[in-house]
Amino acid sequence: MLIDWFTVAAQVVNFLVLMWLLKRFLYKPILDAIDAREKRIAAELADADANKAEAQQERDRFQQKNDDFDRQRDELLSKAKDEAEAERQRLVDDARQAADALRAKRQDALHREQQSLADEIGRRTREEVFAIARRTLTDLAGTSLEERICEAFTRRLRALDDEAKAGLAKALNSSSDPARVRSAFDLPPEQQQSIQHALNEVFSAEIQVRYETAPNVISGIELTTNGQKVAWSIAEYLASLERSVGELLNDKAKAEASAAAKAEEPEPETESQ
Repeated sequence: MLIDWFTVAAQVVNFLVLMWLLKRFLYKPILDAIDAREKRIAAELADADANKAEAQQERDRFQQKNDDFDRQRDELLSKAKDEAEAERQRLVDDARQAADALRAKRQDALHREQQSLADEIGRRTREEVFAIARRTLTDLAGTSLEERICEAFTRRLRALDDEAKAGLAKALNSSSDPARVRSAFDLPPEQQQSIQHALNEVFSAEIQVRYETAPNVISGIELTTNGQKVAWSIAEYLASLERSVGELLNDKAKAEASAAAKAEEPEPETESQ
């Protein structure tokens, strides 16, 4: 059998042309489509990975925010609890201090009221005692008592110190009126003479005297002239005693108040070693 090489060559050329045409118009678009799909799939996978990574980052950020929120919430709750406890303690302390201050104020007011009542009772008692003593002396005044009072008055005149004597002498010399000698009862001539003699002796001069009666001069005698006065009376001793008792009670009250104030002062705190 003879081989037609022209036909073989033509078939080869046809086959090559067919391959070129298939590759150009069929395989290449298919391959390009496959490549494009692979690239799209790779891009989608890359996007998916990126989205997954971003989602993971977002999840991590959200978790971090939740953790921060929980931590801040715990801190705020703890701080609020501490502040509430401190405020409660402060209010309790303030209430306790206010109660203590009110209790101390009431006790102080009660103490002052009791002290005032005791002072008033003591004052009225002293006044009544001395008033009774004065009335008793007035009722008991008699001749023998007046003589003793006259003797005591003349002793008082003779016992004047230099300053009192000089002041009384100046008043006697500067007065145009006689000196007044007053007593609750009329002085008998003997007692008037005794007083006159004592005045003349003390001031080395003849002293003009006018004798008067004054019921308010209880159990005593007083000499007055030009604003100066010399007196002796049992009432004066009672008044002096009353003043002394009053001063003694006042000193005692002041001492008690001072002791109470010191007792209320807080003791100094000692430093621990």
